Amino acid sequence: MCSLKTPPPTCLLTAAQMRALEAEAIASGTVSGLELMERAGRGVVAAIFEEWPDLAAAPHRAVVLCGPGNNGGDGFVVARLLRDWGWEVAVFLYGDPERLPPDARVNHARWRERGEVSALSRATWGAAVGAGAGSVSGAERSLLIDALFGTGLTRAIDLPLVDLAPDRMRRPERRIVSVDLPSGLCSDSGAELGAGQRAVRADLTVTFHAEKLGHRLASGPVACGKIAGVDIGLAGPAALGPAATGIVRLIGMEAALAAMQRRPEAHKYHHGHALVVSGAMGRSGAARLAARGALRVGAGLATVAAPGSAMMECAAQLTAIMLRRVEDGAGLAGMLEDGRINALCLGPGLGLARARDLVPVALQDRAGAPAVVLDADALTAFADAPEALFAMLHPRCVLTPHAGEFARLFPDIAARLDAPATRGPAYSKVEATREAAARAGCVVLFKGADTVIADASGACSINSAVHERAAPWLATAGAGDVLAGMIAGLLARGLAPMQAAETAAWLHVEAARAFGPGLIAEDLPEMLPRVFGDLEL
Repeated sequence: MCSLKTPPPTCLLTAAQMRALEAEAIASGTVSGLELMERAGRGVVAAIFEEWPDLAAAPHRAVVLCGPGNNGGDGFVVARLLRDWGWEVAVFLYGDPERLPPDARVNHARWRERGEVSALSRATWGAAVGAGAGSVSGAERSLLIDALFGTGLTRAIDLPLVDLAPDRMRRPERRIVSVDLPSGLCSDSGAELGAGQRAVRADLTVTFHAEKLGHRLASGPVACGKIAGVDIGLAGPAALGPAATGIVRLIGMEAALAAMQRRPEAHKYHHGHALVVSGAMGRSGAARLAARGALRVGAGLATVAAPGSAMMECAAQLTAIMLRRVEDGAGLAGMLEDGRINALCLGPGLGLARARDLVPVALQDRAGAPAVVLDADALTAFADAPEALFAMLHPRCVLTPHAGEFARLFPDIAARLDAPATRGPAYSKVEATREAAARAGCVVLFKGADTVIADASGACSINSAVHERAAPWLATAGAGDVLAGMIAGLLARGLAPMQAAETAAWLHVEAARAFGPGLIAEDLPEMLPRVFGDLEL
């Protein structure tokens, strides 16, 4: 009944949404809670053996740490299945066995028919986490199963979970597997609960039905290690009814496939004209990077609008990208009389004074006005009066702040996000981005390895650059400028702001992964043809 999912899920669930799907399945009579627990435990064992085939070849030793809820019940199932496989298994319970939920109590009793259960507390912690270090029949490998607390955790745990990390245990032969979610982690935010606390650091996390937000946000990716998804036979998100509209999507290949199709009979103006506004001499490189991103992502035309001081250095660098002189707001307004310019990018290398002059012109919301991407200096220029910027924004705008820029525009929201998480569900980057988008009245793309994108309606998605899509070399000067230009290029092609932001964010990571270590910003646009080739576009 359990199967391992190969592709990542397209929906990320909160703990409440997951509970609702489980409750719906049980209420329908198609499955019992006890059967769901059995499927989960079998899925964990299957995932372990798939990840480490050597563990299935001979008996080994395992320590299973069970908590006081249904996550602990899953742990008892895992312990029983491993014992039946011939393993030596030690089980510890944090909590009173008489107060376990009904299904977990049944599996506690089933395990007791095979072995003992030792009490887990701060006093017995050292003995418990060290109990799996010995050998069985000459085998030196061991396994520690973290089934203490899963997705329902709402408080800090009075246990030194920091000890459950491969680097702390200093035993390369010890593998740590978390059931559903590493204990100590908030399922909805990826925050580690408790001031100064750290969640378990797993080698493998086995989750059920769909990944949760906490697997992809904040500390989640580091805590989870590799993630394996197990199908336990629940219905899809549509079973949540109206609540399904609030589900966060994980951006995948389908975003690019849907957005990047071209009409074979089209000419360049069918694919739009993106205008990138440059700063003064010595600062024009960022705008040129953005314009290159716009052109490579498929805009029919791209133009850099530069002041006179930067014309010579731009002209020496640009060929396919056009160049126009724009000194001030009046000059930009005159250029925008050309209705074929349908996307604007302002901010990269623009300079704060120039941004304050030009952004109001760019944001004039009139018939035929272009869509607008605001990045870097176009955001920082309004840090002292963000409300003035918000008053000018319209739904065809995309803001692309990194964490520092986000804090300057939305200081109260950033303060809530940065505050230590003492209880769960903790305030998340998803909630912060949704709140910011509602306040700004447009799409906000909050950058990071867990880039979150939201619009004013609350629609939200995550572009996750972790695990198999990790691209740490994107932390290089100018990479954000290229991303802003790519969004502008997709807006020029006619994509809606949310779709343009999602598609550009996904392609940005794929371009970085295609190049690899040693990447600099100039490489990103040049890798897009390879990414498109891999997509067979």
